[in-house]
Amino acid sequence: MTKMRLLRLWIVLGSVFMILLIIVYWDNVGTAHFYLHTSLSRPHPPGAFPTTGKDEEREFVSDVDEFLDKLLSSSGKQNDPLKKKTEQPPLHGSSKPILRNMEENVRGYDWSTHDTKQNPDQEKLQAERRNMLREFCANSSFVFPTKNRSFDDIPNYELNHLIVDDRHGIIYCYVPKVACTNWKRVMIVLSESLLDQGIPYKDPLDIPREHVHNTSTHLTFNKFWRRYGKFSRHLMKIKLKKYTKFLFVRDPFVRLISAFRSKFELENDEFYRRFAVPMLKLYSNHTSLPTSVSFPDFIQYLIDPRTEKLAPFNEHWRQVYRLCHPCQIDYDFVGKLETLDEDAAQLLQLLKVDKLLHFPPSYRNRTASSWEEDWFAKIPLAWRQQLYKLYEADFVLFGYPKPENLLKD
Repeated sequence: MTKMRLLRLWIVLGSVFMILLIIVYWDNVGTAHFYLHTSLSRPHPPGAFPTTGKDEEREFVSDVDEFLDKLLSSSGKQNDPLKKKTEQPPLHGSSKPILRNMEENVRGYDWSTHDTKQNPDQEKLQAERRNMLREFCANSSFVFPTKNRSFDDIPNYELNHLIVDDRHGIIYCYVPKVACTNWKRVMIVLSESLLDQGIPYKDPLDIPREHVHNTSTHLTFNKFWRRYGKFSRHLMKIKLKKYTKFLFVRDPFVRLISAFRSKFELENDEFYRRFAVPMLKLYSNHTSLPTSVSFPDFIQYLIDPRTEKLAPFNEHWRQVYRLCHPCQIDYDFVGKLETLDEDAAQLLQLLKVDKLLHFPPSYRNRTASSWEEDWFAKIPLAWRQQLYKLYEADFVLFGYPKPENLLKD
């Protein structure tokens, strides 16, 4: 009996040592040089994305994830949902997708050809955006909530916007109302996380919108705890160090207008029930509840201190610094919706996937910054100033000018 116990103890200690050895080795050497030539290594399926010899350092395999899964999970757990690709109902064949969502029907796509030639100053522009972000994060006189906490201090549930593609070594922080539907589609194609009749999608626009926003489709940081347990934070840090990290942002006030248009101007029973009804009860003078909420009601809801005492802002109007943690995560690429076509083309080249797919076309009827004055015309000056304070960090960190015309009489 004693010998058996000692044997079991040595097996456990050996397994733990092997895990730590893998983590330390991967941390120091990088995933590009780490490939397990064992039964755990999976051959890429037919049609997998090709790579060239020059790109070997960008080849990121998920064998370490799978190996750690084997060691950290019990032998009886064979159906981990995080390891399975999601099978979705078949699509009707079409060169352009069927637009099932009202928002896409109303706005439509801009199928016109865009000039995506690289501007020689784009690399300089990217450097300026990243430097501005780093400088303000390091500036002790510029203060906003959560700025000074470390990555380890971020609660797990606040990491749910960081989508990981282990096949290409990419991390994308999605911001609602900033082309996130189409960037999620791109991530699905690259990660091959969604199947149509057993085959991964190749064209982003073939992916139905209702599947794009299904959380089970994406591997996000907040799911790491279920897979890796106490090793999850260390592995997150390794991926943040090794992978290419990007996000797209937008003028904060224009993003709010866009959120209001899509969630309250278009028919949306869920948002009407969860958000419009409370707004109307608090701020509307009507004896019976109207069928729609006004933009002033929405702004009053945002600046009301009681709102976040009940629950955090919905992701569609939550500040970018709270979604993507730009002072805790050093992003390699900061795109903007105002320069979406140019930035998307540049990013796909940077990721070395521009030959594999194209970024989907933009909406024809996108909310424009020129609409700001009209939308805020009926908003009291004091409310506008309070609203700016709420979103000031997003304006400053991402280089958007202070809207002086809206903040003064």
